[in-house]
Amino acid sequence: MKKLLLTAGLTALISTTAMAETIGVSIARFDDNFLTVMRNGMEDHAATLDGVDLQVEDATDDVAKQLDQINNFVASGVDAIIVNIVDTSAADAMTAAAESAGVPLVYVNREPTNVDSLPDNQAFVASNEIESGTLKAFQICQNLRAEGKSGGAKAYMLMGQLSNQAAIQRSKDVEDVLAMDMCNFIELVDKQTAEWSRDKAQDLMTNWLSSGEPFDAVFANNDEMAIGAIQAMKASGIDMADVQVGGVDATQDALQAMQSGDLDVTVFQDANGQGAGSVDAALALARGEDVDQKVYIPFKLVTPDNIDDFLGKN
Repeated sequence: MKKLLLTAGLTALISTTAMAETIGVSIARFDDNFLTVMRNGMEDHAATLDGVDLQVEDATDDVAKQLDQINNFVASGVDAIIVNIVDTSAADAMTAAAESAGVPLVYVNREPTNVDSLPDNQAFVASNEIESGTLKAFQICQNLRAEGKSGGAKAYMLMGQLSNQAAIQRSKDVEDVLAMDMCNFIELVDKQTAEWSRDKAQDLMTNWLSSGEPFDAVFANNDEMAIGAIQAMKASGIDMADVQVGGVDATQDALQAMQSGDLDVTVFQDANGQGAGSVDAALALARGEDVDQKVYIPFKLVTPDNIDDFLGKN
């Protein structure tokens, strides 16, 4: 009887061990508000799943470091890998490292340049960036027309890191909207990268303000840069009621700025949803299940009219 119980216990232990699943996660940078919410979404979701363990690493915006992290995950025998990529053009090496080891890989939030040629055991979970900049730019266009400025308006654009597909696409979205007959009254005075940073955006906006060029709107690729621009304008004594400012992400700081009357438009990008979705996709791939290679979580326009629907979400 004791031998039988021991055998049964050992079988249970082996079964439990076999069910345990480990996912290695490499995040581009921890010191980013949106990515922090996304990371928390991953960890919170994994905590609700039996036997799922996340090993989360900070790539500190270093491409080589991130590739090392992926190789280390492979060497340690993880069941799957999730990557929030530092430089979207560096995906080929990361895809190859995981593919050669037979380890499933999921890119999250930032679209890799090889997204259309990913192997069967790799996927991409994010939101469709064509929506983000388009929703923001079109709403600002409508707002300017409502203010009676359809006869001519000027704007600046703050871009994210140009190594990121999101920055390139969101900027193109704005320019495409401004090329529409309805919105071509808006002239883009200048566009420069502030690398997703609030501080760098504040410095860049301060430089633009020093030129004395009149303007009516600021398009920012993300909320952090929109807030930096707002801080610079307020420091210069500009009445925020006179300038339309739009960002992307609907972070809590951005929503507070909107409630204060400083930010006019943002676009909700579901950080928690992307985080949880990437964990689900990684587990499904690790279990040999079918997964859509592109999993899109919709963007949603946020204005003062519907802000209450988004408070507390990012």
